[in-house]
Amino acid sequence: MTKEKGLTTIAARSSSLEQIMLDTTTTNHESLAPELQTSGWLNTSGSITLASLLGKVVVLHSFQMLCPGCVQVGIPQAQRIYEEFDPEQVAVIGLHTVFEHHSVMGRDALEVFVHEYRIRFPIGIDKHDDQQQRLPLTMHAYQMQGTPTLILIDKAGQLRLHKFGHISDLTLGFSIGTLLSEKIVSTETPKEIFSNDANCDENGCRL
Repeated sequence: MTKEKGLTTIAARSSSLEQIMLDTTTTNHESLAPELQTSGWLNTSGSITLASLLGKVVVLHSFQMLCPGCVQVGIPQAQRIYEEFDPEQVAVIGLHTVFEHHSVMGRDALEVFVHEYRIRFPIGIDKHDDQQQRLPLTMHAYQMQGTPTLILIDKAGQLRLHKFGHISDLTLGFSIGTLLSEKIVSTETPKEIFSNDANCDENGCRL
């Protein structure tokens, strides 16, 4: 491949990547990504919520430890993102989403797996409804098709990328960079400015 052809290919690929992301500005409104529903956590001292991560770009990697694609591609990619990006700007979260072979993929087995593969990023265990015995709750809320699933959530908590299967490092890096460059623009009216006058509200002031 010639240098000129290579540059053309990169430019075309960058153009297509831009279409993956929705907007150039992160808007703060009520269209938020569903909250995580977990039964436990590894690699962290306490539970993690998406609400606590507002202001950061969130990379959510859903996996099963007996999923070959997760082990070979998804988890190593998540680990690279965790190591390369500033944790003050990008939060990498693993979600162990078990929808098959439940008896051999419990917490004890997951702890051994995480230790053996030296996984460092926090991992939540997707919660099951003991009464329903259906898909894990977070998996169901996001309508995931399987594992691995990659989800990107912007700084305002909005779902911006939802991908079942593999995504290239180039696409993922570009997407994260795009979200990091966005500024949060609030669309909410500060209601507290009306609190001192009973005749005023967000719609105006009445006689």
